[in-house]
Amino acid sequence: MSDTETTTSAPQTPHPMRWPALGLLGLAQLMLILDITVVAIALPHMGAELGLDRAALTWVVSGYALTFGSLMLLGGRAADLFGPKRVVLAGLAIFTAASLAAGLATGAPLLLTARIAQGAGAAMLSPAALSVVVRLFDGDERNRALGIWSALGGGGAALGVLMGGLITAGPGWAWVFFINVPVGLIVFVLLARILPRLPRAATGALDIPGAALVAAATGALIYALIRAGDHGWVNAATVLLVAAAAATYAGFAAWQRRAAAPLMDLRLLGRRPVVAGTFVIAVATALMVGVFFLGSFYLQDRQGHGPLTTGVLFLPVALLTMAAATVAGTLIGRMGARLLAVAALAVAAAGFLVPVLWSGTTAMVTGVSVAAAGLGALFVVASATAFASVAPHEAGVTSGIVSTFHEFGASVGAAAASTAAATSIAVHTGAQGGSGFDNAFLAATGMAAASAVIAPWLIPAKNQ
Repeated sequence: MSDTETTTSAPQTPHPMRWPALGLLGLAQLMLILDITVVAIALPHMGAELGLDRAALTWVVSGYALTFGSLMLLGGRAADLFGPKRVVLAGLAIFTAASLAAGLATGAPLLLTARIAQGAGAAMLSPAALSVVVRLFDGDERNRALGIWSALGGGGAALGVLMGGLITAGPGWAWVFFINVPVGLIVFVLLARILPRLPRAATGALDIPGAALVAAATGALIYALIRAGDHGWVNAATVLLVAAAAATYAGFAAWQRRAAAPLMDLRLLGRRPVVAGTFVIAVATALMVGVFFLGSFYLQDRQGHGPLTTGVLFLPVALLTMAAATVAGTLIGRMGARLLAVAALAVAAAGFLVPVLWSGTTAMVTGVSVAAAGLGALFVVASATAFASVAPHEAGVTSGIVSTFHEFGASVGAAAASTAAATSIAVHTGAQGGSGFDNAFLAATGMAAASAVIAPWLIPAKNQ
């Protein structure tokens, strides 16, 4: 079967290079995931060398996640309109070039611009790559392929923490970006050779106004969170930004109802499982990224550990996240998503409370590891719940929605953690610097506990 003969569904004759293609696409996706946690470990050194303040450091993380998440639906739509191979290669090229620019940055303007460009490339690459995976595989093979794809989330976070420490302690923080360049170039050349030209799955135009509205709304909300750390939650500008974000989200929803080719099918958001899944994925990602952000500063600035030691100390956190996700994949069929969500959030809340009650490296690593186990299970709950009532032809749209809330949660988590711990990040050391971290972990405890109350109300019962 030639590339042009491939149908929009999975081919009857499996493509002979489907597994190598999955490996290459998986490696590309791994780079995108790594670029959140690997950068988080390098932040203190990056900030010291480039003279970045707290807000700029927060935007190094949240700017990437924000752009990634807000443009994800646009990237998926582009893959349907122009063919996934073209969008995969274009996104990979942009991401690789932006990584080079970020590594060469000598100040905040170029670094933040490069991070935003990385997010734009990632938003093109990720949904288009997933579209290729779904269309190249069928039946049990598709389930196996999607299982490998899903496992990259936990694996990427784990590898990113350790790699961030190794790279920052070795060649320096710039290499957390430079390492993407040779990998991106090799993957680009190989994918250009072996990836089939799957036909377009849709016709129409890109919803540029819709993408602009959702990006503007999310950006305003994140900036409000960052400002709150310096100026307070009742500051007029902060309140105005939150109101502007709400109004822009409302405008986005109104536009989607009238657009000829909407970016998002809003009817999916009326389904209880989809709403529950997006809520859970946003909470889980916000808490996880917030932990990486807080832990990096706590262990390096307050406890005096180097980046390599910090990366090693975070390894149990990452391993427990993956182990819990694996176990949860088996338990969810027996317990049901609702009960598992409550248990996972209770474990996470208990873990976040440990660094508040006891200080020091051991308490931090122990508490965050326990919390990570709960969050690992929560990621499984989110995916299983969101896709429970979705027809096969709606899987792509739903995946885009869930992925968008995943990245939204990441950007909110970094911003909220930075805000709650603002005094400690500014002071860096000493007794005064500890109160901010306590406040941040208390906030994480409260968020997990509140979500444990909300989740069973949102998530349908096992027999529904």
